[in-house]
Amino acid sequence: MATPQFELSDPPSDAISAIKFAPTSLRLLLASWDKNVYLYELIGTSGRLLQTFEHRMPVLDVCWGDNEEVAYSVGLDWDVRKIDLQTHGQTVLSSHTAGAKSLAYSPPHKLLISASWDSTLHIHHTDDSTLVPSIIPLPSKPFSISLSPTKLVVAMASRAVHIYDLKSLAVLSSQNGALSTESPGNILELDPWQRRESSLKFMTRAVACMPNDSGYASSSIEGRVTVEWFDPSTESQKRKYAFKCHRQTSPEGVDVIYPVNALAFHPVHGTFASGGGDGFVALWDGVAKRRIRQYQRYPASVAALAFSANGKFLAVAVSPGFEDGKEELGDEVVKVFVRDLGDGEAKGKGTK
Repeated sequence: MATPQFELSDPPSDAISAIKFAPTSLRLLLASWDKNVYLYELIGTSGRLLQTFEHRMPVLDVCWGDNEEVAYSVGLDWDVRKIDLQTHGQTVLSSHTAGAKSLAYSPPHKLLISASWDSTLHIHHTDDSTLVPSIIPLPSKPFSISLSPTKLVVAMASRAVHIYDLKSLAVLSSQNGALSTESPGNILELDPWQRRESSLKFMTRAVACMPNDSGYASSSIEGRVTVEWFDPSTESQKRKYAFKCHRQTSPEGVDVIYPVNALAFHPVHGTFASGGGDGFVALWDGVAKRRIRQYQRYPASVAALAFSANGKFLAVAVSPGFEDGKEELGDEVVKVFVRDLGDGEAKGKGTK
């Protein structure tokens, strides 16, 4: 009988900020506060560390490029970096004026998008190095971004959510980049396709787009998740909803609410996973509005989640979220677990 879950050896020495599976293989990129990007490879029921890529400051996000030889990273050094995974070479593509929090790459549009606490997006055309990256001002500080096949969702402070059309973003930023000769003369004042106010009353922690391009889920620090659809029609907007999760009752009978730190959609079934400060991971059927299952409690707060491209594996990164009030990083609490998903394990309950 196959082991349903195994732990990666050689984990980071500090908190994990992001984890991403490769577009086609079972390789994993991981970003950490220990100032490194890690590259792992899954082999059977184990995983091995292939390489580490040192940065000057903590790394807050990482993503894959067009192939498995290229990665991109952002962090507290303010830079957007291209990493050559073969040569270890790093190239700075642009620099924000504050920490860069989130990163996403759209292969069809050849767009690399970074979001920073300086309240801007940087739009990079990876197929044309002559184009100066465009800078899109945002009304508030961005907390999380996510891509669907045609949309970019930016979740910000003050409950603001901007949704951009990627095709329009690619065309307009390309024109702007060709006209600009150098930064900072590359400001692009671009209205989003939609402006929304989040259904979540408290700070957004994560946003994730549905793989079928129909909508997105977002989560907050107050133990809630909301599911929304892109279609602006009144009928479609009536379908959006929010629900409580990642809450525990203390021995004293008090309802303890944890942040929902991570969201990830299954690439095949369209269900999604949530990971919370309570150390639990749950699978949800967003269409049927039902929880599919909840896994055993992990040894620390769930920091990041990722499904493999074939949908057969779920990577769970855990590290202290300090929800227990302890300010020190305990021994052996930064870990990465990989769950081998059984047939139908992540399939929605409403699916025949």
